[in-house]
Amino acid sequence: MTSSLERFERVARQAGNFTDSSAVDLANLHPFEQRNVHPGLPSIVLELFDSSHYSQATFEAFKFLDKEVQRHSCCSESGVKLMMSVFAATSPLLRLNALSTTSEKDEQKGFQFVFAGAVLAIRNPRGHEVAVADSPDECLDHLALASLLLRRLEDAGFRCAAL
Repeated sequence: MTSSLERFERVARQAGNFTDSSAVDLANLHPFEQRNVHPGLPSIVLELFDSSHYSQATFEAFKFLDKEVQRHSCCSESGVKLMMSVFAATSPLLRLNALSTTSEKDEQKGFQFVFAGAVLAIRNPRGHEVAVADSPDECLDHLALASLLLRRLEDAGFRCAAL
């Protein structure tokens, strides 16, 4: 896992790309760096992407997301059932915010459906179908969504006292 300090340092180093006229051309960066793909994803995701196995890269990223939600919540469920219970609007295992306003409750419920929907719409077809073919851009879009969800999960912290 990447610590908050490591994430801050990475962002600070990249900030020059937007303010320094002599900064590295974004076109010369790896697509993962261009899209700010989460650095904590398993190395197999990058390896599969670089060898043009885009659907498999997506599948591995979302399997990792599922395992991370399990780890953060100490819940042994998987897939949609996991996401719906962990991020429930009432009595969630993981709170994404304070849940004190209507807006915060709406956000929690919305992310509950985003997590569950990502499993249903993105991970499951790649795990159950034989011929899912993603383009590099589709894969990067999927990895960007997985990255967003991983970052929200990290911000929620851990429910498990043993961790």
